[in-house]
Amino acid sequence: MDNNYNNLSLLQLIFKRKWHILIITAIAACCGAIFSSSTFITPLYRSEAIAYPANIAPYSEESETEQMLQIINSQSIVDSIIEKYDLWTHYGIDRNYEYAKSYMMYLYHERIKISKTPYDAVSIVVNDMDPVTACNIAKDILYFFDKKINTLHRIKTAEVLNMYAKQLEFKQQDIDNWKQQLVELGSNYGIANYQQQSREVTRAYLAGSPKATELMHNLEKYGPDQVDLENKIIAETRSYTEIKEVYEQNQRFFLGNLSYSNIITEPYPADKKAYPVRWVIVVISGLGAMLISILTIFIIENRKRFISTDK
Repeated sequence: MDNNYNNLSLLQLIFKRKWHILIITAIAACCGAIFSSSTFITPLYRSEAIAYPANIAPYSEESETEQMLQIINSQSIVDSIIEKYDLWTHYGIDRNYEYAKSYMMYLYHERIKISKTPYDAVSIVVNDMDPVTACNIAKDILYFFDKKINTLHRIKTAEVLNMYAKQLEFKQQDIDNWKQQLVELGSNYGIANYQQQSREVTRAYLAGSPKATELMHNLEKYGPDQVDLENKIIAETRSYTEIKEVYEQNQRFFLGNLSYSNIITEPYPADKKAYPVRWVIVVISGLGAMLISILTIFIIENRKRFISTDK
């Protein structure tokens, strides 16, 4: 019974003071509309790019998307964006301010959000005062990402190329050395092809040729060396060819200009601001003022009633 009475009293009070409440609510809503305008709150425009990583290999147990997130959030890319767009001036930050760097990092990460989508893509959302700047920053983050990956790959590929180049150089020296030994066996002892010559020399030796006796002696003494040198040259040439193929493959990657992201959603300049949402501010201001006014009137009226009762 008391609850019903209290509820009825509250409704009667609201009805009694309805014009006061409506006026206060209207004034608060108007204030919300005024103070949410561009005169008081700088409007921000949103631009978003969505991309998948490409042509990269993950480190450790991380995925390619996680690697992409780590690199995009790296300080070198952040510094590149800040420098290219002079965000110090753009955000109105005094470089001489004691905490200028911290404030810059705060604003940067407040207005530029990098996250992973539910489908393992990377979302780059940029909010800026200028819609064209927001779009360009989103594009350039991907550009600097490609540049960063390309630099990292070039450094590592250059190390691999240098390693293979030295290995090819050593193998070529061995091949040239063994070929020179074959030439010396041929010029000094007349040995050019052990298997073929051994048959011919055997026939000549049996026929009583005096030269065949000397050549037979040379074949018996140096023939195995000639065969061993030929086998070494064949095996080393095969190994040289295999390494050369790997070297040339790495050289193609080193000289190539690969892209390391597949852009699914291209960023574009927004034609409508994303922040602030004025109608939300107006509604919250009006509702808040209405509730506060009802509470205030309720307290005042009950205070009056209590005072009159005490008297």
